[in-house]
Amino acid sequence: MRARADAARRSGDPLLQRDLVEQAKAGDLDAFAQLVKASAPRLTGVAYLILRDAHRAEDALQDALLLAWRDVRALRDPDAWDAWLRRLTVRACYKAAGKERRRSKVELHVPPDSGVARTPDTSAHVAEREWVLSELGQLDIDRRTVLVLHYYLDLSLPEVAEILDIPYGTVTSRLHRGLEQMRRSMHASPAPMSDPATEHAS
Repeated sequence: MRARADAARRSGDPLLQRDLVEQAKAGDLDAFAQLVKASAPRLTGVAYLILRDAHRAEDALQDALLLAWRDVRALRDPDAWDAWLRRLTVRACYKAAGKERRRSKVELHVPPDSGVARTPDTSAHVAEREWVLSELGQLDIDRRTVLVLHYYLDLSLPEVAEILDIPYGTVTSRLHRGLEQMRRSMHASPAPMSDPATEHAS
């Protein structure tokens, strides 16, 4: 079992992962542990980037994994494992942030554009991604989560919309406004990147 799981992680073979998911659905804790081991590093990064606190991120991920083990038998499509676990992690992060968010969150309201919201270029350079991640702490959790999923996990905007269970237009708006907010914050010291949204529109 362990050798097959290791092979699945190295090769990214969906057939091997699907087999592990099916075994986890049947109650095999070892199969579930191998799936978690493969996913945990990226999910840990996601939780930390969203919550900006290592301890809260660890707690959120543990909550997500407990829910995953409890509900894995209800996962209809084994191929949806990765997206499902990402969704549980994001929801756990939102739950962990809820109390503090209600107490101390300061909303930054950006007037909507007069024109149609632009979709940023999804083929951003690595330098752009690094800049985006370094500025995440300035954003509210909604915009930050969209940027984390899009830039850190390289998910398409439709995939982000599906994970967050929000309309595609809301995703593009949060992404555009998040980038705009960060661009303004870097005005005094320009970032080593151009705004993908501006590039796409030009």
